[in-house]
Amino acid sequence: MMPIQITPIPAFQDNYLWLIHNSQNAIIVDPGDAGPVQAYLNQHNLKLCAILITHHHPDHIGGVVELQRHAGNIPIFGPLADQQSGRIDMITTGCTEGASVQIAQLGLTLQVLEVPGHTSTHIAYYSAQLDSLFCGDTLFAGGCGRLFEGTPAQMLSSLNKIAALPGSTQVYCAHEYTLSNLRFAVTVEPHNAALQTRFKAVAAAREQGQFTVPSQLDVELQTNPFMRSDSPDIIRTLQENHRLTDHTDPVSVFAAVREWKNTF
Repeated sequence: MMPIQITPIPAFQDNYLWLIHNSQNAIIVDPGDAGPVQAYLNQHNLKLCAILITHHHPDHIGGVVELQRHAGNIPIFGPLADQQSGRIDMITTGCTEGASVQIAQLGLTLQVLEVPGHTSTHIAYYSAQLDSLFCGDTLFAGGCGRLFEGTPAQMLSSLNKIAALPGSTQVYCAHEYTLSNLRFAVTVEPHNAALQTRFKAVAAAREQGQFTVPSQLDVELQTNPFMRSDSPDIIRTLQENHRLTDHTDPVSVFAAVREWKNTF
């Protein structure tokens, strides 16, 4: 079996569509736009054999129908609840927590995690084989998704589920938001030395037009304020800015950080 590669395909203004391939066969995660995906497949003579969907937003599913038209009868994996409700009616295989996605053409297995918060039915795909997580808009490099349908408690639970994965896990999120996320992070946790170092490195990388994704889970645990609700520095900053009362439980802290980021 040929080695598996993970290639970012930029789309729209700041999306990443993740192509997982072995130089012959490929799967695509959250193809919001078919054009750049099909162009890459054609250029590199790759055969698309499956599509993985994390949630229903148009910038994640907008290219599915066209790609399926080109590829033929390929499986489309996505949240079972969205398949059943018809919210993503092109899903052929609905997935729930703990489901195993088998891609025979790549010799690849991915485990499904239910990670509600950004949407109520959001899922992610974890591969121990690749030491990689494809998490859509749940966890970002230095941030997390807005809570369009879920609650702070749901999103924090989802992030805690991700936090339990190995620290070496490569985090493949769907947007290049890292610099703006870290600009906020250094505001909310100003005395985090690891965060300051990361912010400078990311700023330099973006000046050179470099990608900042994937990130690594242990880096997120050290520097991402949405995964650090127990940080005394964050709690103190929130209270000094009158964004948190004496309720310093993790959900209250997370909710206050998310609310501040919404208007930052």
